[in-house]
Amino acid sequence: MARLAEAAAEVRRQHAEVPKIGVILGSGLGGWAARLGGASALPYASIPHMPAPSVAGHPGELCLGRVGTTPVACLRGRVHAYEGHEVERVVFGARLLAALGCRAVLLTNAAGGIRADLSPGSLMLITDHLNLSGKNPLVAWAPEGHPAFIDMTQAYDAGLLAAARKAAHGLGLALPDGVYAALLGPSYETPAEIRMLRTLGADAVGMSTALETIALRERGVLVGAVSCITNAAAGLSAAALDHTDVQATAARARDRFEALLDAWVLEAAALLP
Repeated sequence: MARLAEAAAEVRRQHAEVPKIGVILGSGLGGWAARLGGASALPYASIPHMPAPSVAGHPGELCLGRVGTTPVACLRGRVHAYEGHEVERVVFGARLLAALGCRAVLLTNAAGGIRADLSPGSLMLITDHLNLSGKNPLVAWAPEGHPAFIDMTQAYDAGLLAAARKAAHGLGLALPDGVYAALLGPSYETPAEIRMLRTLGADAVGMSTALETIALRERGVLVGAVSCITNAAAGLSAAALDHTDVQATAARARDRFEALLDAWVLEAAALLP
């Protein structure tokens, strides 16, 4: 908590406006931050205790600006447990958004499609997740006055889900619901693991998001999340899985993704007091 307070104080020193909505941008999706009005960008290295990503497609900047009149704080890139970070560092950025005052956070990621209709380039609204990473950010995390056990029945807020669907409908975009499975990585899954995940009810698979969602819900922040499906999961196509292809597919989906995120931020802001 002391490190979060120090980081938040430095951000406020450089940008006084309190953000209403937080956004975390996943692999290859960081370009949306350029659409923020009046934005200032703080490199993660300039924020005390903020871990810097090492993976391509994660620039490592906190961008603060506006969508319309809504103040937004946006993380361009995240760190992952597979980079060697302890779980508290993986969720430090998400907790920082909460400490800055964000009342809702919209998470994005690149994911592999398991369900047949989720082809590369499509978008999926996450309605629930399977945390199969073997990690939980609440282990040994017990701020005074906060409960140790967090209800995850509605990890992804119903109001934010409705706002995403409304935004997609207004743009004429398909936005099917789905369950996201979070694994540790960094290796991609085997075909047998994908068959297992399908049996467990997963529609898409990736290496992020679930830990941030848990950390944000503990902070009392509302969460919404969307996946950009960048590849078919292992065994579902003849192509080998490659991170370069993930970034390329995310880039091709950029216009639709960014338009959706613009509209979703505005719809989400209208829900908050």
